[in-house]
Amino acid sequence: MTTSVDLNADMGESFGPWNMGDDASLLKIVTSANIACGMHAGDPDVMAATMRLAAENGVGIGSHPGFADLQGFGRRRLTLPAETLQNLVRYQLSASLGMARALGTEVRHLKLHGALANMCSEDEEMARLCYEAALSVDPDIIIMVLAATAQERAVRALGCAWAGEIFADRAYNDDGTLVDRSLPGAVIHDPKVAGPRVVEMVQEGAIVTAAGKRIPTAIDTICLHGDTPTAVGIARSVRTCLTDSGVEVKTFSGRKG
Repeated sequence: MTTSVDLNADMGESFGPWNMGDDASLLKIVTSANIACGMHAGDPDVMAATMRLAAENGVGIGSHPGFADLQGFGRRRLTLPAETLQNLVRYQLSASLGMARALGTEVRHLKLHGALANMCSEDEEMARLCYEAALSVDPDIIIMVLAATAQERAVRALGCAWAGEIFADRAYNDDGTLVDRSLPGAVIHDPKVAGPRVVEMVQEGAIVTAAGKRIPTAIDTICLHGDTPTAVGIARSVRTCLTDSGVEVKTFSGRKG
């Protein structure tokens, strides 16, 4: 059984005067923050403010690159040439690293967003291209991957530092990928369901799919989406259920191999 686990949330997704999510509240609960880089969401001011608040709360900072698709929130699938895809990742990670340095803090990890992440969970070559691009900018970056998918196979083959992620608020297919958001039950909104569900998976060291299948996997971090109405409630429920079950909640250190 896992004795400690990280909690992460996607954030920094507001834009100008338009606000998305309660980042300030989430940053008092989570231990890692995946901060948007301005392509699928966010802007320079939002990135800086979110990084500053994360640092003040002792939360590990991550770069959260996605497709350049503000209107679609990075959830529409795009087909890009390999070089363009890699430069998209390099550009966004570089922005994160530069902003963090200017604020006197650091970026620890990288996590792909939305459709980009989902496509890389199905396509190992695409995942490898993205991760090689990130590592060309920062060889020490920890890559957060969707556990038990092509993303994990890619980082294992690369031999880089990585952390395996499961989702508190998303349903799983039997191949370890996420149920499409357009389908009923794909997103879990009830904190009373999310908390015990996460504890079950952490204790078993396995993803539990919508059909009840168990997929044994490395669970280093648990994602709590910040853009749902019950995000803060789910985060509190997950953290409370984990600590009540004897699982320590702390920032991941990453693994290799």
